[in-house]
Amino acid sequence: MVRKFFLISILTIMSVATYGQDVKKEAENAKTKMEVFASKTGSITKFVDTKLPNLKATYSSAQTRIRKITNGTTSAFFYQIEKEGKYSSNTASIEYSDLTEILKALKVLKTDVANDVSANPDYMENKFVTVDGFQVGYFISGGKASWYIKLEKYGSDNTLFIDNGDTIETAFTEAKNKIDELKK
Repeated sequence: MVRKFFLISILTIMSVATYGQDVKKEAENAKTKMEVFASKTGSITKFVDTKLPNLKATYSSAQTRIRKITNGTTSAFFYQIEKEGKYSSNTASIEYSDLTEILKALKVLKTDVANDVSANPDYMENKFVTVDGFQVGYFISGGKASWYIKLEKYGSDNTLFIDNGDTIETAFTEAKNKIDELKK
């Protein structure tokens, strides 16, 4: 009887431990569009950067560029925004189709901001989030709207505060236009 109990206990512990390891593997497999495209094996991968003007933020500025990744015979373009931190840098890599969606969302956000400010909430946040975790939006506090972009889904010191939505829209429009030019 004791032997059966011991055997069942061991099997239960092993099955729980095995299940926990499977969940961890699923979490590790969550990759961004750029990571998926750039990590293809069995072919040569080339990165080519084209610098763009810095994105001016309220407290700092961020470097921006277009990164063309060619993997074998296929190419993809990403708009990258890099913010230097105290100990490391944070980089958002926004795929071309996400860039066009962000521009559409910015138009909606810019039309909403005046009504949201006039509603005078204690706190309100209105944002757009891509599949890769990049965020653009604004929050309202004290009767004032503050625009921001969050470069990465996780981590700290990865947020840029921008004076207004027009600055963000201009930078993203320039990036889209540059990608269109590079595709020709």
